[in-house]
Amino acid sequence: MSLSFPSIGIIGAGAWGTALAVALDRAGKRVTLWARRAEHAQEIAQKRENKRYLPKIQIPTTVTVTAEGAALTACDALILAVPAQYVRSVCQALAPSLPERSPVLIAAKGVEQTTHRLMSEVVTAALPTHPIFILTGPSFATEVARNLPTALTLGGETDGMALAHALSSPTLRLYTTDDIIGAQIGGAVKNVLAIACGIVMGRGLGENARAALITRGLAEIARLGLALGARTETLMGLSGLGDAVLTCSSPQSRNTSFGIAVGKGEKIETILATRPSVTEGVSTAAATLGLAHRHGVDMPVTRAVDLIVREGADIDQVIADLLARPLRPEDF
Repeated sequence: MSLSFPSIGIIGAGAWGTALAVALDRAGKRVTLWARRAEHAQEIAQKRENKRYLPKIQIPTTVTVTAEGAALTACDALILAVPAQYVRSVCQALAPSLPERSPVLIAAKGVEQTTHRLMSEVVTAALPTHPIFILTGPSFATEVARNLPTALTLGGETDGMALAHALSSPTLRLYTTDDIIGAQIGGAVKNVLAIACGIVMGRGLGENARAALITRGLAEIARLGLALGARTETLMGLSGLGDAVLTCSSPQSRNTSFGIAVGKGEKIETILATRPSVTEGVSTAAATLGLAHRHGVDMPVTRAVDLIVREGADIDQVIADLLARPLRPEDF
């Protein structure tokens, strides 16, 4: 395996996987984009466009698009860009085809709903011989595909600087950290926080309320991260604060736009049924609460989102209950 990692396999042909394929091809890598469904892979390969998940972005002919796991065998590094709740099953299915000891960069953001495990724990269990890294940070897929400047965090327990150099380009900068826990917490919980911010926007509660919600949501991210052993500077960096600011500030975010629709009174089942992409925060809310409960961490904003999206609680009552919580010193 070359330390320049000339051949990259991307597992998952959603918006983010497709955008990374375009960006890394532009950076001179040999890219293989794996799609779960053969018909989806065939459509992308023929039209050179992912009309379902990333429309109006041209996919270079040099990107190999396939549904065959064997096509990943020769890749020097792998990027896992499938929804969080599918990470375990995809890894188990592809394990026999993956090159031994090739680094796996997890681009999924979430907590596994059934086990309350972080993505690094899930992938380590499924692919125990592979070095695991986290690729995360503030990034809209379409902007990465359009070659707009983006900075990400690459987290790993082993040195990731060679990978960072190999995958970076003039418009895509990777900063490294050995805080693999901190690199995951912000990316997971910010999706839940974005739903909350969307609800505030959809309800017309104003920018003051949204700013307060982001700030207190960051306090929840910090409390959970520190309880799990993360470092404060990681949580306040690209993978925490940076990702939350981006996701909670724009309807371009799937989670924020979902929250806006919920806040306007649309039925949750209808919203989800009409969306091609997964809204990660819906599943992550419940999973994060399970993880927080295990570590004795209070997460009222996350609980409020879960009450609304999973239990069908009345939005106005949930908001009133949040505002009626006892006053306390502001801390992280």
